[in-house]
Amino acid sequence: MYKAAFIDMDGTMLTKSHTISNRTKLTIKNLTSRGILIVPISARPLHGMLHIIEGIIPAETPVVSLNGGYIYHQGKIIYEKDIPLASAKVLQSFIDNLPVSVMYYSQMKWFAQNNTDAIKKEQKITPVPIIIQPFEQTIATWQQQKIGPNKILVAGDAAIILAIEKLLVAELGEHLNIYKSQPRYLEMMNLQASKKMAMQLLMEQYGIQQHEVVAIGDNYNDKEMIEFAGMGVAMGNAPDTIKEVANYVTDSNNNEGVAKALEHFFG
Repeated sequence: MYKAAFIDMDGTMLTKSHTISNRTKLTIKNLTSRGILIVPISARPLHGMLHIIEGIIPAETPVVSLNGGYIYHQGKIIYEKDIPLASAKVLQSFIDNLPVSVMYYSQMKWFAQNNTDAIKKEQKITPVPIIIQPFEQTIATWQQQKIGPNKILVAGDAAIILAIEKLLVAELGEHLNIYKSQPRYLEMMNLQASKKMAMQLLMEQYGIQQHEVVAIGDNYNDKEMIEFAGMGVAMGNAPDTIKEVANYVTDSNNNEGVAKALEHFFG
């Protein structure tokens, strides 16, 4: 019945040590050998994904990064959406003096104004060095290149992030997709960039129907794809609001939740 699984990475496919367990690796390899499409779909940038999935996910498989803002397939970018620079400037003006860390991801580069503890934490799981420079310099470069960020990440205390989310949704919700990927992380993308949209694009490309798809995730930026999939699966470590929209709740990411779900639905 099911032909494909779209699987989030952090908090889902990955354990708390940012690795894929041996059982999950074996399960994925078994399914792909049977012709099941297993697509990693993450808020991470592409360079934060490829070194983890190498040798586990077949090289010809599409990889969805930056919450659907960037899709990579067989050595090429097949889909990319930028945040308009006007929206990026407005966002920066709202959060410029707040105690948060802001990271801008554009294609294979990422930028910040200050090298904070939150950014150093992200750097540990990202093989490409961050570029630290004033926001105005980053914007000027993008204007020259006629591009923009694929994703903006704001990291900070959960209460501050909640307040910023309400503010930005009110001010920019008609222009950007705005989601929390966890209580301390708020992420913004182009309106045409989401995990659900990436799923739809790839399903059309592969001729896969909605009822043939399993989607597995653990957080707010996974909600739409869990609701959309023929079988939406929430991790045991997901917030209750995500579990409530899922068809099925599996175990946690640290207790083989992905492997158990895949084995349950694909055999």
